[in-house]
Amino acid sequence: MRIVAGKYKGRSLKAPKTAQTRPTSDRARESLFNILSHSEWAPSLETARVIDLFAGSGALGFEALSRGGAFCLFVDTASAARGAIRENIEALAVFAQTRTLRRSATQLGDKPAGLGAPFDLVFMDPPYHQELIRPCLDALRSGAWLQDTALIVAETAKEEDLTFDQWHVLETREVGAAKFWFLKQA
Repeated sequence: MRIVAGKYKGRSLKAPKTAQTRPTSDRARESLFNILSHSEWAPSLETARVIDLFAGSGALGFEALSRGGAFCLFVDTASAARGAIRENIEALAVFAQTRTLRRSATQLGDKPAGLGAPFDLVFMDPPYHQELIRPCLDALRSGAWLQDTALIVAETAKEEDLTFDQWHVLETREVGAAKFWFLKQA
């Protein structure tokens, strides 16, 4: 797995060696970031504050940093995932631009003041078919984690169909076995 574009283009990323982690493919990441780069409703990646929920290897967050993101918070409960993320942070030397958090994405609580301003962009890649997207959205909103104009990018299996209260679905895109949902607060 490699970073697709930006200042870290071509750099390898470590992934946790567990069956619980399903990294977003290079092709899917490239498609996703092309959509983000060319959509009027997407925040600029330059200076974006990003959260990578269910981070796994952190590939989505590291891709955002490579493309100009200012800061990324990686959230995962699995020790193997946090270990891989730490190795990737060291390999890319992005210590000042990152932080990892061991917390359930569905039970984030209030955003700690030490994390700075609310976030502009959230990547959410939970295990497929477990209905975790809506509880994560509720946790982000109730804990004051988001800017009012924040964009949520949620990845599900292609066949999953979701409905959302209090969120606008701006667009959906299918890439391989994945479906990306682009959401903003209503």
